[in-house]
Amino acid sequence: MRAPTSFTNPNIRRFLAFRLLFGVRFYYPVFAVLFLDFGLSVSQFAVLNAVWAATIVLCEVPSGALADAVGRRALVVAAGAIMVVEIALLSFVPLGNPSLVFAAFLLNRFLSGLAEALASGADEALAYDSLKATGHAADWPRVLATLMRWNSLAFVAALALGALIYDAAVLQGLLRGLGWEVALDPQTTMRFPLYLTLVTALGAWWAALGMTEPDERPARASGLPSSILTALRLTLDTGRWILATPFALAVIVGGMLFDHLCRLFVTLNSTYFRLIGLPDASFGLIGAGIALLGVGIARLAPALGRRSPRFNFALLASLGLLGLAGAALALPLGLGLPPVVLLQAVLLLTGYLVSHYLNAITDSARRATVLSFKGLVFNLGYGALGLLYAGLLILLREGTGAPVDEMEVFRSSLPWLPVYGVFVGLLFVAFAAARIPTRGLKSLVVMGLAWWGLGMIVCGRIV
Repeated sequence: MRAPTSFTNPNIRRFLAFRLLFGVRFYYPVFAVLFLDFGLSVSQFAVLNAVWAATIVLCEVPSGALADAVGRRALVVAAGAIMVVEIALLSFVPLGNPSLVFAAFLLNRFLSGLAEALASGADEALAYDSLKATGHAADWPRVLATLMRWNSLAFVAALALGALIYDAAVLQGLLRGLGWEVALDPQTTMRFPLYLTLVTALGAWWAALGMTEPDERPARASGLPSSILTALRLTLDTGRWILATPFALAVIVGGMLFDHLCRLFVTLNSTYFRLIGLPDASFGLIGAGIALLGVGIARLAPALGRRSPRFNFALLASLGLLGLAGAALALPLGLGLPPVVLLQAVLLLTGYLVSHYLNAITDSARRATVLSFKGLVFNLGYGALGLLYAGLLILLREGTGAPVDEMEVFRSSLPWLPVYGVFVGLLFVAFAAARIPTRGLKSLVVMGLAWWGLGMIVCGRIV
């Protein structure tokens, strides 16, 4: 069978390799405990992740504009190189000096956020314009579906292998079963996921180095000062374009609506699993199974890309609401897993559809900048909801007037997520009604009102 035309493009193959190697990291299943085992405190862990998030927010849009001004390949290559450095820092930092370890992790979090910001938008814009330059822009949904499928499979492998090689006792028992008598130190094996990630970082850098700029790129600014001024003008111009383009603004804001709610719950998955009575040992297996959902979603997503925006909004709104409402019920054991699956599906479909719609309506000259604005809005929404949720937990904890179990506080917070979802969903519907005058998208608003009105009834029964 002849290969699809889009995958004969070298940039597309390297884009897929870069995204896969850059995004799937073997330390993810032990992320929090990794920091603690290096000798850091929980408060230091919180500070370091705040530094990471702040770096992304501050660098997201400027890096996208710089990519459009000086070329996307340069920023993708820089992102790959920075990933190598940030993983090497943790792989080889000596233990025993808490100040040195914290400094290494602080620099790691800054470089990690910078690499995320540099790659965000630039790699996708480079790949899309490579297809557009050869007349195959219509193949972009197929590329996104392939990336989703490969990422899901790679994430399953990272979850399983990363957790396995981190645990010295388990790894030593496995090797003994294979006939190898090896004594392993936990302080040695805790770096194994980092060593594997360093290998993938080198692979991501190699994939980026092989990329080339499409032939149909606009002339680039010459000299650093000129490039910075061009990037600044492009940032302001792109911001005005987004505000003046109702559909682009609706896609970004609507995508943020689904993304920040689902992403918050996904970060709480392990706490939710413990709440519904699942054993801790099952978390990795469940996570791997949910990650495989991406393979099925990858088959469904291209078909949804051919449906109208109003249909997709109604679908994501209904699935998201059902997922949040089901999670609020906190049904025991396996009965509580379907809401997690629904919310993960909404998260994956949101990423696919937002990329599909934005790339289709955006000029090549500002593509990376628009995608960076999207990333900025998504991260701001997620961060704001995180602060609101933390405040909610404090209010629920203090409102009892007596010491309470943390899991009960978490349980009582869950019904507020669908309530919040209904509220912000209605705000978005009102915003869309005011900004989008066309008849086709007006029907999206009517459908959205119907779904979110039903949501208010559902939430009223939960709270």
